[in-house]
Amino acid sequence: MGTAPQERRAATLVMACIGVFVAYLPVTTVSASLPAIQRALHASTSQLSWVSDAFVLPMAALILTAGVFGDVHGRKKVYQAGLALSSLGALVALCAQSVQVVWAGQALAGLGSAALLPTTLALISHAVPDPRERGRFIGLWATSLTAALALGPVIAGTVLDHFAWRWIYLLALPASLLAMAFAAKLLTDSRAPGTRRLDWPGQITAALAITALVYGIIEGGAESFTDVKVMVALSTAAVAAVGFVLIERRSSSPMLDLTLFRSPAFTATTLIAMISFLGLIGFFFALSLYFGMVQRLSTLDAAWRLLMVTSVPLLLGAPVGRLVHRVSPRVLIPGGLLVTTAALLTLTDLGAHTSFGSMAWRLALLGLGLAFVITPMTATAVSAVPFPQASMAAAGNNAFRQVGAALGPAVLGALLSTKAVDALPGHLTDAGVTERTVQQVRTVAEHGGIGAVAGVDLGADTPRVLGALSDAFLDGLHLCLIVSAVLTLLAAVLGVLMLRRPQHTAPPAGAGPRQEVPAQRHGGAASLAGNGAER
Repeated sequence: MGTAPQERRAATLVMACIGVFVAYLPVTTVSASLPAIQRALHASTSQLSWVSDAFVLPMAALILTAGVFGDVHGRKKVYQAGLALSSLGALVALCAQSVQVVWAGQALAGLGSAALLPTTLALISHAVPDPRERGRFIGLWATSLTAALALGPVIAGTVLDHFAWRWIYLLALPASLLAMAFAAKLLTDSRAPGTRRLDWPGQITAALAITALVYGIIEGGAESFTDVKVMVALSTAAVAAVGFVLIERRSSSPMLDLTLFRSPAFTATTLIAMISFLGLIGFFFALSLYFGMVQRLSTLDAAWRLLMVTSVPLLLGAPVGRLVHRVSPRVLIPGGLLVTTAALLTLTDLGAHTSFGSMAWRLALLGLGLAFVITPMTATAVSAVPFPQASMAAAGNNAFRQVGAALGPAVLGALLSTKAVDALPGHLTDAGVTERTVQQVRTVAEHGGIGAVAGVDLGADTPRVLGALSDAFLDGLHLCLIVSAVLTLLAAVLGVLMLRRPQHTAPPAGAGPRQEVPAQRHGGAASLAGNGAER
């Protein structure tokens, strides 16, 4: 494979950066806008969880399949299809008059993101076959991904200060359509050599397991885990997961080769990827509600606070990437997880009137810990397996990361809602609210979620009810932070026990320069380049 002309490679980089920016922009843009969406559409807490999960679920369930589809049928086609789905999803959400239509738009955008994530990296790998040179391109790709997470809340806040919530989806439309137009002329299509096929039985069982699990957790938190539909959903998830394992073990072209999990380092980094994104996306979900429901901040004011978390990994991504091949992952990743744990614990004293100054350093500390986890974990996963399996290891690590992102709002949203609803009557009584009003508020909370209480007019009791509501919400938030800290600490212990310094596995004869080098220089994003030319 010859090196593409300089201008062709530059165009590929621009297209890849736009694609990954479009793919990740809805994550924090929508998270920061959840209070506004809830007020406008009168959504319950569980319905609000599905606004986030309707996007992340298809991305998690289909990202492996999208990568294989691009390998088989052409990456340029899958890239353009991803942009088309992203723009269509944004258009549907832009026109939504109900939360259910927002779900549909988010799901379409999630499908687009599933197509864009593996394809953008595969295009770069095809255009820049030299691994050391490719690292510079991958570093810019990673910066675009992190920039989408960092700028999303600021974009949402700026829009919501002047327009209705639905206009947060507008930016994705021209970005996607322009990228599609330029890609038609500038991108060269490519396919992977070999006989890889789509694993439909594995894909169906994986998607069913993930969807049923998240649905069961969300509905169980909103209703009861003994509810028939919740038990059916969780049972379906368990059966589908077992079916997936059995199918993948016997498949001649598995979507995810289960022998990868024989490597302790791959298993550890995969679990850490899932846990870290569970905490990160779930944390954004809970914190966005805290800023809106408790502190009553505008979306833009909330965005500046969220930027304290996302800007640190953005700034430190490249420096941390250079540490991956110098510092053992057994030190680097658990160290970052311990910093993250400490930051989460410092946030457990958040109150209704906690100042930005008091909160800022703790949010920045959280971002610092995440920077030392997110960047190196995929590189470690890839270097822990034999060279021919590197691309599948990278894709599998990314898929589990998105599963964690889907579970984040579901798990933390369920914990937050359950704890707040249980604590609310006690806080109402302490505030001097009459028993009749307590029962009225409790009925609203049990049927519509904690957010529905804020919209109820109770006359002279309204200020006291809102104060009790804030206290109950804080109880739920503190529980979420403690649970997240415990999970992060367990992940750190797992890293200490199972991680080792990456072994530089040699490529097979004739494969050219060693392909893991950019991954170890540029962190998690770089390692995903294996989805491309190496296959």
